[in-house]
Amino acid sequence: MAKKSVRDIDVAGKTVLVRVDFNVPLEGGKVADDTRIVASLPTINYLLEQGAKVVLCSHLGRPKGKVVPEMSLRPAAERLGELIEAKVIMAEDCVGEPAQKAVQEANFGEVVVLENTRFHPEEEANDPEFSKQLASLADVFVNDAFGSCHRAHASTVGVTQYLPAVSGFLVEKELQVLSEALENPKRPFVAILGGAKVSDKLGVIENLLPKVDKLIIGGGMAYTFLKAQGYAIGDSLLDEEKIDDCARLINEAKEKGTELLLPSDILAASAFREDAETKVVTVEEGVPEGWQGLDIGPDTAGRFVAALEGAGTIIWNGPMGVFEMEPFAGGTRAIAEAMAQSSAVTIVGGGDSASAVRQMGFADAMTHICTGGGASLEFLEGKELPGVAALEDK
Repeated sequence: MAKKSVRDIDVAGKTVLVRVDFNVPLEGGKVADDTRIVASLPTINYLLEQGAKVVLCSHLGRPKGKVVPEMSLRPAAERLGELIEAKVIMAEDCVGEPAQKAVQEANFGEVVVLENTRFHPEEEANDPEFSKQLASLADVFVNDAFGSCHRAHASTVGVTQYLPAVSGFLVEKELQVLSEALENPKRPFVAILGGAKVSDKLGVIENLLPKVDKLIIGGGMAYTFLKAQGYAIGDSLLDEEKIDDCARLINEAKEKGTELLLPSDILAASAFREDAETKVVTVEEGVPEGWQGLDIGPDTAGRFVAALEGAGTIIWNGPMGVFEMEPFAGGTRAIAEAMAQSSAVTIVGGGDSASAVRQMGFADAMTHICTGGGASLEFLEGKELPGVAALEDK
């Protein structure tokens, strides 16, 4: 279902409420990483060029419905002011008198940043009265916070009850890239899934199995699959309740003729520490008692990389090991490097895989890096995202 975007409506001389994702890391009262702010610039600049008054709302962190000064959006507003030519005004609150005053006093062609929406418990409760107050500040609503589209909150869903609602350029692009990959991929279509928990990715595996040509599974979630095949995994991560599901999925892949690749060797460690003793074991040998697998082994990395050769589309969500610790970053780095060198359409789901790709210097070589981990996962699972469903259809 194609959704209307900001291009499909007239915003000249209108006040536009834009839900952005300014949930950025802060250090010493400054923005430590402005990736998400930069990602919102095309929409903000377009609205300013059209002569709109732009009102931005976002959450930051988890203040749990209370005012937490360390989670103020002021540093984000200051960083935005350095990135755009227009004047940026910071409102002391996101609703009520301070918000109304800031919006009324701003001129067209200027930007108002509202204070953290999660300073109010009504935001996460999707409270209608709070939504109405937010909506009363503007004539039109634009959702450009893909990373929050999977949450039915007041600033993503509630406000759409009271204002014409369309997508911004970032949300539009995310939906286009992910939809195209799932519905009409260049083949062979390869998905790589990693990360800690099987339970987080079961729905994704079930949705992708009939669509992909190859499915690669690494990271902490792989140990439950190995356990399902009867291999010894020592103290590695295990999702006990999902062993039967993993066995079923292995069989389903066989029946569907989807190539399912699991680790053949493991980099095991004597403890969850950077300086722990390590050794490579084959899955047949198993991980010794008291040891845990913290990365895929070199044979596995080679097999996984070989499986990407000649791919038309590659989607990756979740690291292959504990990449934050250098001795266990090899598997994740091998995948990132292979994708960076591939001529395929390469899509990196948000979250840890996106952090890894940026940290390792491969971000610019990818076709697309999703700005929302949870939202991209739910999309890959085939779920409807509430923040997208609430927007007007074309």
